[in-house]
Amino acid sequence: MLWQLTATLLTATLPTTTSPAKIDPTLVTPGVWGFVITAGIMIVAVLLIIDMVRRIRRVNYRAEVRQRLDAEAAEASGPAATTARPAKTAD
Repeated sequence: MLWQLTATLLTATLPTTTSPAKIDPTLVTPGVWGFVITAGIMIVAVLLIIDMVRRIRRVNYRAEVRQRLDAEAAEASGPAATTARPAKTAD
């Protein structure tokens, strides 16, 4: 029932179609403003992608440096810190 009501409302508000010969092509093209807005959205999207890649790269470099520092600290503390403890057995 809801679908029928929605379809009735939509078809009642839609204008009737005219023949293609009566449509002015300058009224249906996006024009200069459409191009400017689309270009602006694309420029913003590219800048956001570049910023995201830069931030991800920075996080990866920090993780790599942290791993190197942890490895150096483990080497400096000797082999006792790098050996694994035996697992506890159940009593």
